[in-house]
Amino acid sequence: MQIDLHIGLVINPLAGLGGSRGLKGSDGERLREMAADMTQQELHRSQDRARRALAPLAGLNNVRVSTWAGAMGEDVCAELGLPCDVLGGDTQTGLSRPEDTRLAATAMLQARVDLLVFAGGDGTARDVYDAVGQALPVLGLPAGVKMHSGVFAVSPEAAGELLVELARGGLVGLRTQEVRDIDEEAFRHDMVRSRFYGEMIVPGEGRYLQHTKVGGRESEELVAAEIGAWVAEHLEEEVCYLIGPGSTTAAIMAELGLPNTLLGVDVVRAGQVLCTDANEADLIEVLSRHSGPAHIYVTAIGGQGHIFGRGNQQFSPAVIRRVGVGNITVVAAKSKITSLEGRPLLVDTNDPELDAELCGYREVITGYDDRILYPVSRMPTEEAT
Repeated sequence: MQIDLHIGLVINPLAGLGGSRGLKGSDGERLREMAADMTQQELHRSQDRARRALAPLAGLNNVRVSTWAGAMGEDVCAELGLPCDVLGGDTQTGLSRPEDTRLAATAMLQARVDLLVFAGGDGTARDVYDAVGQALPVLGLPAGVKMHSGVFAVSPEAAGELLVELARGGLVGLRTQEVRDIDEEAFRHDMVRSRFYGEMIVPGEGRYLQHTKVGGRESEELVAAEIGAWVAEHLEEEVCYLIGPGSTTAAIMAELGLPNTLLGVDVVRAGQVLCTDANEADLIEVLSRHSGPAHIYVTAIGGQGHIFGRGNQQFSPAVIRRVGVGNITVVAAKSKITSLEGRPLLVDTNDPELDAELCGYREVITGYDDRILYPVSRMPTEEAT
């Protein structure tokens, strides 16, 4: 069972052009003025590197691409035979500006892509960061002159291998990496001034289980405790949290020092239990009284992979819609995900439209500051009946 990996593609056509001319970068108007005299090989550097990264996807039937017009992505997709949705942009010129990158990245975010792939250098990474922050995972294709940020793959080919692994349901880890940039004008005068801009979420290798702590195997109790510690550290007082059933989610309550209903749903806010073993009506009542944001933590059923519709029907479509599909976090040990053998996590809420909204690639917390990106799908009709 496979679902589509929805990739957003943004290419900075000017990335890397300054390198061959000794400009120490590709920012500023000077390069745009010089572009008219550059060779086709120079002008197509970033597209060529994007093509090398995306070529392995051409033979896969479960990859969707959304991109920007012309040299910012559409042309490369056409050359590779990758079907794509063009969300906007100018097809008349390849002389894009930073605002074009920010506009394109914002459109990809609004299109709810699973992963934003961009070709460029540190300046492009900075523009992407301005647009999306940590709202979705990104992967930089190294095409610039300056690439001091940690968001880039080591090569276009390495990026391609990672994308294929992700599309095939492999365990691809997520981590935060710095976005940095060098002051080009200072660099041209032999002065290195690096500035920290922020961090973005980037897929790492993560295709195999990390080294284990107990007898060469992952200890689920220890991992659950690590997950609980990580989640507890990041809870916000103004948010109402709905903690689903299961031993992994129980570790969150244990870390908070709160009583837990192992096979039920508990509601927590600001370190206090608002409702224990809540049913659907209880959850709707609590959410109706709560004026701030809400969030659901849920785990997967081992072997089956269900995150909704099995053992937690308290999370009804009405409850999930009140919380919002973007305010759901899955927690599970990597061993539980590995046991699925590449099959996706499953949703079966008895609301086909909601199930469709829940599908896609979702972040799964698998340990302390340890996350992966993994597909979520709905049950086929014949299996759901």
